[in-house]
Amino acid sequence: MTDVAIGPGTAITLNFAIKLEDGQIIDSNFDAEPARFEFGDGNIPEGFEQALLGLKTGEHVELTIAPERGFGMHNPSNIQIMPRSQFKDMELEPGLVVSFQEPGGELPGMITDFNDDKVTVDFNHPLAGKTLIFEVDVKAVEAA
Repeated sequence: MTDVAIGPGTAITLNFAIKLEDGQIIDSNFDAEPARFEFGDGNIPEGFEQALLGLKTGEHVELTIAPERGFGMHNPSNIQIMPRSQFKDMELEPGLVVSFQEPGGELPGMITDFNDDKVTVDFNHPLAGKTLIFEVDVKAVEAA
């Protein structure tokens, strides 16, 4: 077995968990098959990928990912107020995620508030502005 470190030109197999600072698990594959991807292929956010640089097979670490390196900062300009008429036949409630067709594809937004005239939609990623704990168990690192 070679002692290859994670970096450009490597294929990585790992189990992971993404947690909030209070320990709440957002996503995990520790109870499933490990994920496999090539460094730089866009399958994981760049900030998470950069945090993996230099790790080797067998390493199990918890890495803290600042919001700027994870899903970005919460951006107030990503909150839009839209006419209620755009949501005609919908049962609205705070926390409901709705998708809008954009030229670049679907854009999800979360309803945060509404009344008879207006609906407030937050287009920030749900994890924007949050510091995340990225737990990683590296199963294999190979030349791609």
